[in-house]
Amino acid sequence: VQLVESGGGLVQAGGSLRLSCIASGSTFSINAMGWYRQTPGKQRELVAVITSGGGRTNYADSVKGRFTISRDNAKDTMYLQMNSLKPEDTAMYFCNARYQILLSQRESWGQGTQVTVSS
Repeated sequence: VQLVESGGGLVQAGGSLRLSCIASGSTFSINAMGWYRQTPGKQRELVAVITSGGGRTNYADSVKGRFTISRDNAKDTMYLQMNSLKPEDTAMYFCNARYQILLSQRESWGQGTQVTVSS
């Protein structure tokens, strides 16, 4: 499974952005997808996850009520709608997919897209 993110950029505090992650390859094997973020010198942290059917989601406390994760399986695309952005949301955002090939659990990462929120 290969992942490509897009949609990052520079936005003022209070603004919105929508990130996209397009999956290719063995997308039928994907169990769950998620968004993570990382700032220099810190560990990568979970932002939000969504199951393959899109029925279950989970969010980091810091983004609950502001961010919404969704999937369009027909387009093999996952989204992260980010509203009411804060400077502390500034980070590199990565797309993640967890999938199973035969009996092997695997995961893939995208290359990341930078989100910068100015105060």
